[in-house]
Amino acid sequence: MSKPKRPSALAPFRIRNYRFQWPSDLLTSWAFEIETLVLGWYILVETGSVLLLTILASLQYVGTLIAPVLGMIGDRMGHRDLLVVLRLTYTVLASTIMVLALTGHLAPLKVMIIVTIMGLIRSSDLGLRSALLADIMPAELLIGAISLSRTTQDSARIAGALTGAGLFATFGTGKVYAVIACLYFVAAILMLCLTRPEKSAEHRLVESHSGSRLLRELKEGIVYSWNGPAMLAALCVAFLANLTAFPLTNGLLPYIARDIFHTDQTGLGYLSASFALGSLIGSVTLSLVGGLRIARLLIGATLAWYTLLLVFVEIRTMPIAMACLVLAGIAQSMSMISAAVILMRTASAHLRGRVMGVRMMVIYGLPIGLLAAGSLIDVIGYSATGSLYAAAGFVAMLGIAIRWRADLWPVHAPANAR
Repeated sequence: MSKPKRPSALAPFRIRNYRFQWPSDLLTSWAFEIETLVLGWYILVETGSVLLLTILASLQYVGTLIAPVLGMIGDRMGHRDLLVVLRLTYTVLASTIMVLALTGHLAPLKVMIIVTIMGLIRSSDLGLRSALLADIMPAELLIGAISLSRTTQDSARIAGALTGAGLFATFGTGKVYAVIACLYFVAAILMLCLTRPEKSAEHRLVESHSGSRLLRELKEGIVYSWNGPAMLAALCVAFLANLTAFPLTNGLLPYIARDIFHTDQTGLGYLSASFALGSLIGSVTLSLVGGLRIARLLIGATLAWYTLLLVFVEIRTMPIAMACLVLAGIAQSMSMISAAVILMRTASAHLRGRVMGVRMMVIYGLPIGLLAAGSLIDVIGYSATGSLYAAAGFVAMLGIAIRWRADLWPVHAPANAR
């Protein structure tokens, strides 16, 4: 008998809801990336402090601690409806910065306050996207859909880094934020065009419980996430990556661009776009290649990511650094997509929002890593700090692979199912 034909890489777009979710996520991701670059450069130029830069980046993830709560709300009210509310809120906050900038009243403290408010909810956006995808996609299209969904972040980071740098240099903060607010608003409208996914019988049974059981449901989601060996391993990898890998290519990138490579916001855009280009290549590759052992890919890609970061922190030439970031981006994309697929394959339908809420909660490793890096750079320097982070991450990843080897490495393990 012949093997079943593998679905086309673009097969997820046959689903009507996906044709609206994908561009909505794309515009939101584009706005996120432009904001991150513009505000990071604004704080660095206005204050000259790498510590304040890391504090700003950390504030964007303060909401990771309440992500399970928003995940639970999404499970109850619907992931699509909650995403609409979040994206309209982003529109209001971006419009506020736009008005302050255009009227000459923007200041670092006001930026910090608004970023804190946005950080309370923005961290949950990615998890809710994945939960919504699992709601609307057939099981056989889930890996392709998650990989294509990841391209919204990767391609947006390329476009956001390059256009954001150019727009910021040419027009200033106020006009750039007018564009950002429009992106968020259109994203919310596109999300409204989705039809509400039908809820499973399991999901309807959960909703029949009284409101007094909200805390119990929240606890159930957290305990459930940490009881499955493969899920726990994926969560540990996600926490480790946010603690020791992402600080070097996210919040610290403006400092690296200015103080290590001695370039301006355009150079910052090139560095950011290089990492994003690699991520896009990784995402597209996973959407095209079938039959992968996802858990094995998680281990290999994460170890490769840390190896490349060890090289990156020693480079002082822009073209070579950009090439290294492309390779690191490929490894990062394959690592994080693998973790998301393991979580979505394993989670029950009525708990997906809470599981992805816990996944978003472990992003809190990023602000911890950023704040520690900002202090360490002042004490031991950039190269030593970067090497310490990458080496510690590599060793810890080996520990995770050994600890859960029975659940992640064997070909017959559920996490490696094709």
